[in-house]
Amino acid sequence: MAENIHPIFERTVQRTERENVNGHHAGVVWLTGLSGSGKSTIAAAVERELFSAGHFVVLLDGDNVRTGLCGDLGFSLEDRKENIRRIAETAKLFVAAGAQVLCSFVSPTREIRSMAQDIVGADDFYEVFVNTPLEVCEARDVKGLYAKARAGEIKGFTGIDSPYEAPTAPFLDLKTENQTVEASAAEVVAAIKGNLSL
Repeated sequence: MAENIHPIFERTVQRTERENVNGHHAGVVWLTGLSGSGKSTIAAAVERELFSAGHFVVLLDGDNVRTGLCGDLGFSLEDRKENIRRIAETAKLFVAAGAQVLCSFVSPTREIRSMAQDIVGADDFYEVFVNTPLEVCEARDVKGLYAKARAGEIKGFTGIDSPYEAPTAPFLDLKTENQTVEASAAEVVAAIKGNLSL
């Protein structure tokens, strides 16, 4: 089947052309952290700030993609790896279209995040560790998932009975415990500004 596939990327409007029209570089800001760390909330605030500044920005969020693109996947490590593979490939397509892509996913292991970086390309990948302690995430428990995991109703829950491997050298180590959402979003925007501005 592969011999019948003929990509047309070189015949489409090129990324640099799109970036020049958009007035900014494209790239992927990958927010990783425990459930309840604030990834989705911060990503949405960053999206709003970039959009308000006239940027072409797209937000890919874990819960959203699980209702469609990855609705057939479970939560085993293998399924999580496939989930992230699909998201990274989707993000790569958006980057080619000139977008600034915010990806908000637990993406629990370094191997999984490394795979995402390899797919997107290291030069376009900005890993943001939403660094919120487990006890803070569990105290928030906005979705009630930690309580279910502690009660044995959810198996393989990251941080409880499935590992989370924190990034060792993220682009941004975002410590959120004593910081507002607005301040966290502003920190992300400030960090990427130098890299994604024309």
